Amino acid sequence: MAPAPDRLHVILGAGPVGLTLAHVLAEEGRSVRLVTRQSRPELPDGVAHVNATLEQPDSAIEACRGASVVLCCVGLDYTSWPERWPPLFQSILRGAEAAQARFVFMDNLYMYGPQTEPLREDMPLTDFGRKPRVRAELTRTWLEAHAAGRVQAVALRAPDFYGPHVRISMLGELVAGRAAVGKPALVLGDIDQPHAFGYVPDIARALVTLADAEDVDYGQPWHAPNAPPLSIREAAQTFFRHAGHPTKLNVMPDFVRRMLGTFNANLRELGEMRFQWDRPYRVDHAKWAARFGATFTPFDQGAKTTIDWWQSPRE
Repeated sequence: MAPAPDRLHVILGAGPVGLTLAHVLAEEGRSVRLVTRQSRPELPDGVAHVNATLEQPDSAIEACRGASVVLCCVGLDYTSWPERWPPLFQSILRGAEAAQARFVFMDNLYMYGPQTEPLREDMPLTDFGRKPRVRAELTRTWLEAHAAGRVQAVALRAPDFYGPHVRISMLGELVAGRAAVGKPALVLGDIDQPHAFGYVPDIARALVTLADAEDVDYGQPWHAPNAPPLSIREAAQTFFRHAGHPTKLNVMPDFVRRMLGTFNANLRELGEMRFQWDRPYRVDHAKWAARFGATFTPFDQGAKTTIDWWQSPRE
């Protein structure tokens, strides 16, 4: 049974996933409200926009008012996670709880910490580092809220993003964006290790699937389906090929990253995430495939669409 179009979907955050999700829902004729801190992004017709400071519970409650589903696609600067994420997340959960709405959390894979096996949803939560430990804390928070009956909650976990609108990512502006104009891509780590990547339109559609599912147990995480892993070198070569330019790669040695991190806090914060680059980084989505089917965009197709977006005229 198709979901009622008048169910209000409230999207928190207008990063690449939030924006893509708004477009997907609008194209399906859904009722959508996009909540951002300040800016008003380019939105399709029919999508309402609200500015809100979600750290303030009263503001979060108002932003979520009337929602049937709250989809949290919020992103924060790397440097402030331990201080900002826990209170922000509690405030957002209060907003979803007050609206008696389903809560769908767009999550990443940091909470597993360093692993050598393909990542599975049943792996234990880590206490490693700052950012992985924060993601583990957020996981416990929404699981506890669900178990207590405060809110019907679920999380979609996805690897590094790529695709249209993706700028700050391993395959964002420094790789796809530079390949689009023939400049050398700037990459980190062991660029020949296999690595899983998530295509943003696939992730948005997976979020809609979880929001609509009436017969799936909430209170658990799900790994988004993604194409087979490939190395950063192979990914970059694919972008350059679609851009019509020869492949050019500049690999930043880790000692250079550490040196630059003295002056750049975001580069400094990347240090504890080296486990994503120094070994195979694979994601098991068998659970999703068994329940929903493993439909994903081949990387070559997603890379072409990404380059087309980077090469399209901008105002």
